[in-house]
Amino acid sequence: MGKYGLFDLEKHYAFYGAYHSNPINILIHMIFVWPIFFASSLILYFTPPLFNLPQVELSLFGSNDVVLFLNIGFFLVLIYALFYICMDPKAGSLAALFCGFCWVGSCFVASWLGFSLAWKVILFPVIFLVFGVLGIEQ
Repeated sequence: MGKYGLFDLEKHYAFYGAYHSNPINILIHMIFVWPIFFASSLILYFTPPLFNLPQVELSLFGSNDVVLFLNIGFFLVLIYALFYICMDPKAGSLAALFCGFCWVGSCFVASWLGFSLAWKVILFPVIFLVFGVLGIEQ
């Protein structure tokens, strides 16, 4: 744990402990961080690919083909996953796996809904979750 700077886990835990001392606040963060992450990944699915690389096509039960783009959403998920792993290899690997599941799942949902419906579907939950969590912290 003796890392420094951005990857100083002890420093992050000390900040987290000081900032999140209310048990209800901790529970709310544990529940709502992943839906916010999923919703962010969902809307970032519609950003254009950053590189002209081959696309990965997946299908769920033989239907609903989805294309996984290497776009801003993918790279932000990758950065978060690597950050979690660098902070703590064991727990961070689980968080990185959740990041990957959120990205792939949001790609399926985004390709199924399309942009015109996807932003409407996530607008209310994101506003509710972000401002709800911020309001409770105060």
